[in-house]
Amino acid sequence: MSGRPDERTMEIIRTVGDLRKFVGEARAAGKSVGLVPTMGALHAGHMSLMHRARKENDVVVASVFVNPTQFNNAQDLKTYPRTEAADVAQLESAGVDAAFIPSVDEVYPEPDTRVFDLGGVAEVMEGKMRPGHFNGVAQIVSKLFGWVMPDRAYFGEKDFQQIAVIRKMAKLEGFDIDIVDCPICRHDDGLAMSSRNVRLSAEQRAVAPKIHEVLVKSLDWAADSTPGEVKKKVTEAINGNEWLDTEYYEIVDSLTMQPIENWSDLGDGAVPVGCVTVYCGDVRLIDNIKYING
Repeated sequence: MSGRPDERTMEIIRTVGDLRKFVGEARAAGKSVGLVPTMGALHAGHMSLMHRARKENDVVVASVFVNPTQFNNAQDLKTYPRTEAADVAQLESAGVDAAFIPSVDEVYPEPDTRVFDLGGVAEVMEGKMRPGHFNGVAQIVSKLFGWVMPDRAYFGEKDFQQIAVIRKMAKLEGFDIDIVDCPICRHDDGLAMSSRNVRLSAEQRAVAPKIHEVLVKSLDWAADSTPGEVKKKVTEAINGNEWLDTEYYEIVDSLTMQPIENWSDLGDGAVPVGCVTVYCGDVRLIDNIKYING
């Protein structure tokens, strides 16, 4: 795919009408469209999605919108970082063609009362700990899919369960869109890149990489331990560090998100994935690891 022409600057779009017009013109010209939904506070992990989309599509649309319906904690919504000017600069540098940056009223001119039947993939882990979270994700992503109708949409594997939820929503709603999952981007010390990392104090930032360090160690533990035993070891090892408190650690089927009791308890094409949520102080961090040889 050819990159965005140098002479064309990125368009900043604020309304759904203008977004539809932009995409409609691209479609009329026979161009493929890639969508990268974000909540802003962009970092190198987001940029990896933009670069992937740039390579695989003629036109790239990125959204920057802190979606209120997926927050079940009002304080978390209030403190979520918002850095529009810096985000726009990064999107421009990545060759994005259009940044959709709407207001809450533009996205939700009236309350979205839709309830999605997302099934088991949304009932465990994040779905259990954050009631309503995934329904809110389904609301906003379904709106974006409907407005843009991209050929491909790009999501990071750090939010591993979310990708399964989005696939289920797309199937329910009949969207013929390729959901592209992209590898986790990490800092040099192993910490998964996250917009929430900026809220960590210097002390907390120093200990947060222990989460990934323990997950990597657990690959060895899996060789002679059951999933339940690995869960116990991981939880104890993470909690043994000051500032870290595990909310949950589950080893699940990568397709159904259901916890497994034995390494062989998997559906066709699935692998065991360990998904963890850890509070580092009051900052909630998530990560995961695949037990390919578990």
